[in-house]
Amino acid sequence: MNTARFAERREKLRALMHEKQLDALFISHEANRFYLSGFELHDPQKNESSGYLIICADGRDWLCTDSRYKDAAARLWDVDRVFIYTSRSASEMNGLMRKLRLGKIGFEAKSLSVSFFELLSEDLSMERADGLVEKLRAIKEPEEVERMRRSCALNHRLMQAVPSFCCPGRTEAAVAWDIEKFFRENGASGLAFDSIVAVGPNAALPHAIPGADVITENCPVLIDVGCRVDDYCSDQTRTIWVGDRPTPEFSQTMAQVRAAQDAAIRVIRPGMKVSDVYACARKVFEEAGVAQFFTHSLGHGVGLETHEAPGVSPRVEVELKPGMIITVEPGLYYPEWGGIRWEYMVLVTEDGAEVL
Repeated sequence: MNTARFAERREKLRALMHEKQLDALFISHEANRFYLSGFELHDPQKNESSGYLIICADGRDWLCTDSRYKDAAARLWDVDRVFIYTSRSASEMNGLMRKLRLGKIGFEAKSLSVSFFELLSEDLSMERADGLVEKLRAIKEPEEVERMRRSCALNHRLMQAVPSFCCPGRTEAAVAWDIEKFFRENGASGLAFDSIVAVGPNAALPHAIPGADVITENCPVLIDVGCRVDDYCSDQTRTIWVGDRPTPEFSQTMAQVRAAQDAAIRVIRPGMKVSDVYACARKVFEEAGVAQFFTHSLGHGVGLETHEAPGVSPRVEVELKPGMIITVEPGLYYPEWGGIRWEYMVLVTEDGAEVL
């Protein structure tokens, strides 16, 4: 994407800032920083930031970073508004904002520590303004959709290869490594998240960690994986049966999960509340008498991050809009033998939905 695209996004953000009567917005979340500037999608460590943005109502925005990223910043940003800080980053950016006399400044509370904020906000008028950039990110631009199609297509190719990885005698960790190698060797820049490979009863753990457990003849294996292609994530889950004698419990549970997923996808359209989409899937489980084994939300938004707005749960009243991409991933979990989850990524279109 060229710099003009990022500038357009900042102008859209300024309109939201105007509604909140903000003179500036301090951007600290790494994906939001990238979305608005193209600068560094990932921070090197969770306790270390590559940089921050100060989005100003007057259009004179600032990119703040340290000396390691000076040259990278200059390739994207007007060097006259690149602010290089030292190890005292919060205090030094406080000094910059005081010098700019910015007035009321919004900040992303969810991505700032208390200690950092105390130094950053000294003698400034700052208030919480979470969710403004995420509101823009939730509706994907056409180019973003195409990037996500490519990411999703590679995930589909991976899922076609998965049965050949899941042979009796192989461990969860070995299969997870095969998955990562496949993604890397076929164009992904990395994993969207750590792969989940869960054998037998471990499949009852929605976020199981691959370990030394071994695949046996005639057992379930849950695979939840995603890759990153052109900066955008994919996220898909499949549950397979290794062997030729699936148990009646497995077959019945698979049919219930797929029916719940189909029911939810059929109702997806612009204007539909995500809580109502969740309710359609849960109703299938309730009618089958198994709703107590559905223990998580129905899905989530996907994009620069694997989990982003909107969440698809009974507590979210957001209305779906064209351009949103969400997952639909109902699951049923039984500690005695395992569980089944099946996941699609779904694009909200002008008149319905498209499974990617």
